[in-house]
Amino acid sequence: MTVLDTADRPGRLQRWREEGTRLSKVIVSLGGAALGLTLFGPVGLVLARGATPTESLVATLRSGELKAILAVGLVAGALAVLGGWGTYRRMPTKASREQAVAGAVLGLQAAILSFVLLRFTGGSIEKFATNFLDFRALRPHVGEFVHGARNTLILALAGESIGVGLGLALAMLASSKRAVVRAPARVYINFFRGTPLIWQISFIYFGLIVGFKVNISAYEAAIVAFGLNTGAYAAEVFRAGIQSIDRGQLEAARSLGMSYMQAMRYAVIPQAIRRVIPPLMNEFVILIKDTSLIIVLGLVQREYELYTVGRSLFADTFNATFFVATALGYLVVCLPLIRLVTAVERRLRSGLVGVVGHLEA
Repeated sequence: MTVLDTADRPGRLQRWREEGTRLSKVIVSLGGAALGLTLFGPVGLVLARGATPTESLVATLRSGELKAILAVGLVAGALAVLGGWGTYRRMPTKASREQAVAGAVLGLQAAILSFVLLRFTGGSIEKFATNFLDFRALRPHVGEFVHGARNTLILALAGESIGVGLGLALAMLASSKRAVVRAPARVYINFFRGTPLIWQISFIYFGLIVGFKVNISAYEAAIVAFGLNTGAYAAEVFRAGIQSIDRGQLEAARSLGMSYMQAMRYAVIPQAIRRVIPPLMNEFVILIKDTSLIIVLGLVQREYELYTVGRSLFADTFNATFFVATALGYLVVCLPLIRLVTAVERRLRSGLVGVVGHLEA
């Protein structure tokens, strides 16, 4: 998406509305309404009647009102699909064809979701709700999940910080023309990318204690393992960023009398960093979820991260609602970061386009 694309978005939406036919608008509205009803109808019904106690939730899920909502969503979605695909080729304008396709896609999503939920309402809802949706069991343990989320972020931030610094150094070595410099970096990168992270965590912890007699806690060993593993992936990200910079800039810096390291430091790396910020942020989101692997080391309670909190509470109660809460915890932590990555990508892309346009002018 360019700066011009962003600026022209209101105009495109206006043309989309003006150039659409009455039928295409009906189709896209029907598809959107079907999906909205399927998504928010059940949620509103549950909120109105209450999700606790479990008996109230089960009664809502078995109610005729819910089945009626889903049936309407299924029929409306199917009609939107048939209308969209059936009239697409006969639509006179591009905007009307886009509306027909959008309505069909929205209707298809609504029909599939409605069908799945209708099938679910015919299953063993009581057993499922008792084992996975007993939210009353969560209330005494909210503080433990908050503490687990804090430890998850600490582990991920510490590992990412180590990995980014290590990855930048490895990328510079791996980009060297000299094989004797490049080879050790490639061996390191290939080793940590080619072995499972769970093995690395276990080997670093038990190997350091047994082989080197290093007194290190499981928490500290996990941070080291996350940093070393992230360093290998960050090195590839940095290497791709460095190689995306025009080779002529490195040569121009060398022609000014700079050494290879100086040219990389002052001419290439600053530009490469701008381009690798989004993929590095994606690696951070992945690392947040990978922190769950620390469970193999056996942590003390104050070191529990999100997954270990859920696993420990499940072991005490055999209630899988705690696993559902763990998943929700990861979503609460990761979704804002995913949105941030998208915003940064858009911002950096717009900035690069603006710079290019200014230079061309």
